Amino acid sequence: MVDLSVNLAGMKMDNPVVPASGTFGFGKEFKDYYDINILGSFSFKGTTKDERFGNPTPRIAECKNGMINAVGLQNPGVHHVIEHELPEMMEYFNKKVIANVSGFSVEDYAYTCELLDKEEQVGILEVNVSCPNVHGGGMSFGTQPEAASEVTRAVKAVTTKPVFIKLSPNVTDIVSIAKACEDAGADGICLINTLLGMRIDIKRRCPVIANKMGGFSGDAVFPVALRMVYQVAKACNIPVMGCGGVSTAKDVIEMMMAGATAVQVGAANLINPYACKEIIEALPCECEKLGITKISDIIGVVD
Repeated sequence: MVDLSVNLAGMKMDNPVVPASGTFGFGKEFKDYYDINILGSFSFKGTTKDERFGNPTPRIAECKNGMINAVGLQNPGVHHVIEHELPEMMEYFNKKVIANVSGFSVEDYAYTCELLDKEEQVGILEVNVSCPNVHGGGMSFGTQPEAASEVTRAVKAVTTKPVFIKLSPNVTDIVSIAKACEDAGADGICLINTLLGMRIDIKRRCPVIANKMGGFSGDAVFPVALRMVYQVAKACNIPVMGCGGVSTAKDVIEMMMAGATAVQVGAANLINPYACKEIIEALPCECEKLGITKISDIIGVVD
């Protein structure tokens, strides 16, 4: 029998499979398809200090082997999440969850993380630094080591639970940013977030989505995500959650061999609501084929 359990910064998980934020909501949409308690955990919908309606529609564009989205962090705000979503979640999910947090200033991040850190259901805080810094000319916090480390320090100062920083791939040197977060106290790194992409409606001669550009995800980004996971895992001494284009059990194994301790599944959930269930069910067989008896043994085995 294959042991699929992993330990993610002190959070013990039955398996390494985690639905990614933005593709699984708060779990309610998927609980009627299957018992989501088979998941290692899940990262719930990106939460901000205040309620956000998001970007104007249309927000989605199909692509070869992927999709572009510009939803714009639509969410009910942290106070609503704490008062309504988390209590409801306890009724259908009995494991710790990962709280994905976004913000538009350092103060936003600290405020939201401090509140969610107090919630029993939250096991890990996942801080998305791909948001535009409203006090820094709109540049994403995650594109500069100094800005990423500033957010990390601010969040760590007001929290007690493990903090993972979710990094953008839209940079020239992912390692320097990851190491800056580690030096600032991050307990882990999650990567990658979406690549920046665009589609044009050639009949209307205008962008397909109202925001013009958006986050490109899906199978096509897997090699980029794998490369960045490998680079960061080799350079840092904190655990990595791999994310980007994962849709099969083999992808999970490949990500873990590159250095990921846990693996997030994103766009695949939007194509097939049973994606994570099927991956978890297929993992033991794929491990057995490769002579793997304990999946945690393969973390970072590739030199």
